[in-house]
Amino acid sequence: MSEQKPTKEKITALGKITPIKEPKWYVVHTQAGHEAKVKQALEQRIKTLGAEDKIFEIVIPMREVVAVKKGKKTKLKEKVFPGYILVKMILDENSWLIVQTTQGVTGFVGAGLKPVPISEKEVEAIMKFVEQEQPKFKAKFSVGEAVKIKEGPFADFLGTVEAVDEERGKVRVLVSIFDRETPLELDFLQVQKL
Repeated sequence: MSEQKPTKEKITALGKITPIKEPKWYVVHTQAGHEAKVKQALEQRIKTLGAEDKIFEIVIPMREVVAVKKGKKTKLKEKVFPGYILVKMILDENSWLIVQTTQGVTGFVGAGLKPVPISEKEVEAIMKFVEQEQPKFKAKFSVGEAVKIKEGPFADFLGTVEAVDEERGKVRVLVSIFDRETPLELDFLQVQKL
C-alpha cells in the first residue's frame, strides 16, 4: 500500500485554516485494524521530520475487558473506537501534512477538509472511560439466543437468553421446567451457545 499524498485541493483548503498556537486533540481516522501500525508509523515520522515540537501525543483509546472463551475468563484489550486514534498537536500546514500523509491515515475528523479539535471535556471523558478499573465482560450472548446450561443443578437443560448483564457477567436464561418458562440467572461460564 502506498502512502497517501494530499491533493492540491486539500492543501489549499488547509491553507485557509488559521494555525492554532496551542496543542489541541484531534481525531484521526485510520484504516480499520491498522491503528497500532499508524501510531508507530506516525511516531517514526515525527522523529525523522523533527516535529516533536508540533505533535506531542498519539493515543489509541483501549480498555480492558473480560471475555469468556472455551469456558475460561480471559482479560483482553479492546479498542474503544476502532478505526480512530487521538492526536495531540499544534495544527499548522506542516503538522497536518505529516499526519495526513502517514500510511494508513484516511483523514481527520472535522467539517469537510477542516480538522476540528475535540474539547478537553471530551478527552477527559474518553480517558476516564478507558481507565475504569472494573473490567467489563465481553458478552458472547444475545437476547433470544438458544443456549445449553453446562453446570449446576440444571446442567444439560436448554434455554433461551432473556437478558444479558455485562457488568456482572451474568445472563438470565428462560428454561422450561414442568411446562413453564422459568428464568434462571447464571454466570457466563455456566452456559454455552448451541
